[in-house]
Amino acid sequence: MEEHKSSSLFSHKHSLLKELKGVKLERIIEQLRQFTEEREKQLRELDRIAKMLVRRDLELQEIREKRETELEELRRKTKELETTRLALMNILEDVDEARLKAEEERSKTLAIINHFVDGILVFDKNNKIALINPQTEKFFKVKPEEIIGKSLSQLRSHPFLKKLEELIGEEIKKIYRKELYLSEQLILEVSVVPISLREKKIATILIFHDVTREKLIERMKSEFVSIAAHQLRTPLSAIKWTLKMLLEGDLGPITQEQAEFVEKIYNANERMIRLINDLLDVTRIEEGRYVYKLSLVKLDIIVEKMILFYKDLAEKKKLKIGFKKEGEDFEVRVDEEKIKLAIQNLVENAIRYTLPQGEIMISLKRREEEIEFSIKDTGVGIPEDQKERVFSKFFRAENVMRIETEGTGLGLFITKNIIESHGGKIWFESKEGKGTTFYFTLPISQEKKMKHKG
Repeated sequence: MEEHKSSSLFSHKHSLLKELKGVKLERIIEQLRQFTEEREKQLRELDRIAKMLVRRDLELQEIREKRETELEELRRKTKELETTRLALMNILEDVDEARLKAEEERSKTLAIINHFVDGILVFDKNNKIALINPQTEKFFKVKPEEIIGKSLSQLRSHPFLKKLEELIGEEIKKIYRKELYLSEQLILEVSVVPISLREKKIATILIFHDVTREKLIERMKSEFVSIAAHQLRTPLSAIKWTLKMLLEGDLGPITQEQAEFVEKIYNANERMIRLINDLLDVTRIEEGRYVYKLSLVKLDIIVEKMILFYKDLAEKKKLKIGFKKEGEDFEVRVDEEKIKLAIQNLVENAIRYTLPQGEIMISLKRREEEIEFSIKDTGVGIPEDQKERVFSKFFRAENVMRIETEGTGLGLFITKNIIESHGGKIWFESKEGKGTTFYFTLPISQEKKMKHKG
C-alpha cells in the first residue's frame, strides 16, 4: 500500500517535474524569442543608426568638399579682388592724373576764352547760356549772373540780345559771318559753331568779331569812290562827245592817222566810263541803293538783241555764237536795264576769253517755276584753285590776265548781285583749258505761272 502510494507520489513528482520542465522550457523559449526580437530590433536600430551615420559621414564629406571648393573659390576671388584693387588703384591714379590735366586744360581754356579778343557765348544742349566771356559782356552790356542758365527767348527785354535772337533764332541756327548791327558804334560779325559728340549736339558756340572799324572804313571808301566816280563821269562824258564829234568830222576834217589816234583815245575813254559806271554800281549795291524798276520783259528777245549787238566783234575774233531755246514764253518780271547788264557781262566775258575759232552757245530753258539761262564757251577756263573767288570784287584769274590785260574784275560781282536781287541763283562749271559754262535762273512771277498753267 505504501509502495503503491510511494510509486504514485514518484509518478506525480515525475509528471510534475516534467510539467515544470516543459513550462520552464517554454518560458525560456519565449524569453529567447523575446530576446531575439529585442536583439533584432536593436540590430535594426543599430543598422539604421549605422546607415544614418554613413549618410551623415557622406554628407559631412560633401560638406567638407563643398567647403574646400568654396574656400578655393574664396581664395581665387580674394586674389582677383586684390588684382582688381591694384588695377583700381592704378585707374584711380590715372583718373586723378587725368582730372588734374583736365582741370589744367579747363583753366587754360577759360584763360584763353576770358582773354580772347573776340566775344564768345556758349549755349548748352538745351540752348541755355552756359558761358560768357568778358568781351561779350562788354559788347552786350550784361553780367554773367543776369543771363547764365537762361535762353535767348527769356532775355528779349534786353535790346541787344533781342537783336541776336532775331538773327540766329530761338533754335540757334548755324550761320557764318553774319552781321549783327547793334549801334552806329558797334557792328559785330557773328558765327555759330555747333559742337557734337557721337552725332549728338552737346553745345553751341557763338563767336562775335567786332567789325565796326572795317565797316566804317568800307563806308568811307564807298563814299570816296562814289564821289570820285560822280566827279569823273561828267568830264569823261564831255571828252567822249568831243572825241565823237572829231571822229564824225563835226569839228572839221582830220587825216586817217589822226582819226586812228582819236579812236584809240575814244576807246580808252569808253573803258574809263565803263569802269566809273561799274564802280558806281558796286557802291549802290553795297549801300543797298541798287533800285529795280520791275516790268514784264521777254528774256529771249533781250538775248537775241545782245547776240546781234556783239555779232561783229565775234566775227572779228572768228567765233561762232549759237542760241537755242527749250520751251516757250520766256517772259519774266525784272529790271530790264539790270538784266541786260548781267547778260552783257557774261557775253562779253565769253567773247573776250575764248580764243579764235572757238564757239559760244547760249541757251534758255523754260521750267514751271523758273527760266534758266546758260552760256557755254570753249575758252581758257578758270583755274581750280581760284574758283572760289570768281564772284569777288576786282577778281581776275591769272590765266585771263595773260590774255586780256584790261578789265576791272567787277562784272561778275555785279552780275551775281543783279541775279540774286531778283530772287535767282547763279553758278558756273569750268575746267582750265576746256572752257566755262555760266548759269543763272530767274523765278517766274505768280501771274505768269497761272497763265502758263492755264
